[in-house]
Amino acid sequence: MSFRGREYSRRSLFDEVEKQELKPLPLKRYEIKAYANGTVHKNSHIYFSKDKHYYSVPYQHIGKRIKIIYSDSLVEIFYKFERLAAHQREKKKYAYTTVKEHMPSHHRFVSEWSSEKFIAWAAHIGIHCKAYIIEILDKKQHPEQSYKSCLGILHLAKKVGNLRLDNACKRASDYGAYNYNIIDRILKKGWDNLDENLEEEIVLPDHKNIRGGHYYK
Repeated sequence: MSFRGREYSRRSLFDEVEKQELKPLPLKRYEIKAYANGTVHKNSHIYFSKDKHYYSVPYQHIGKRIKIIYSDSLVEIFYKFERLAAHQREKKKYAYTTVKEHMPSHHRFVSEWSSEKFIAWAAHIGIHCKAYIIEILDKKQHPEQSYKSCLGILHLAKKVGNLRLDNACKRASDYGAYNYNIIDRILKKGWDNLDENLEEEIVLPDHKNIRGGHYYK
């Protein structure tokens, strides 16, 4: 139907003028992007705290402060205006997404140290050890720091056995202390074998300066 007083309709106007300007819809759905900051660690990875996941960056940029631009499916890493790396987004905690070419030959062994492996190792020792290692991985900003602590703690199982180490991790968790030194101290002092109800079983000596329950009645 034509416009009143005119020889063309909305349809004819669309076909003649607007249709040729249309373009196909993009094959990929539009994704909103967000931003975060980070540092390229000594193992050539950045830590994406939102997912607790690590992504590799060319080793030449170790130590640089970078910007992370991410969407639901992609993680891009920029230094100033240069894109250093782009990875498919992975949401698996404590895991690594690594491009081997990003790693210098003398540092590639570091890529074999992963949070995922430490957690699996700790789980073999016991549930308390696993929870303790996860806490260490969460609390340390730099992965190299947490790896050193994790390796030291897990290797103690060879000296004292899985059961004692698992108990020591439980004791240290009760203290709220998460490091190698506290675990080593607990084991050396034998605190991992202390009865948790020991204080309740202690009988107080009879002394005139000790007030009994009747004093407060």
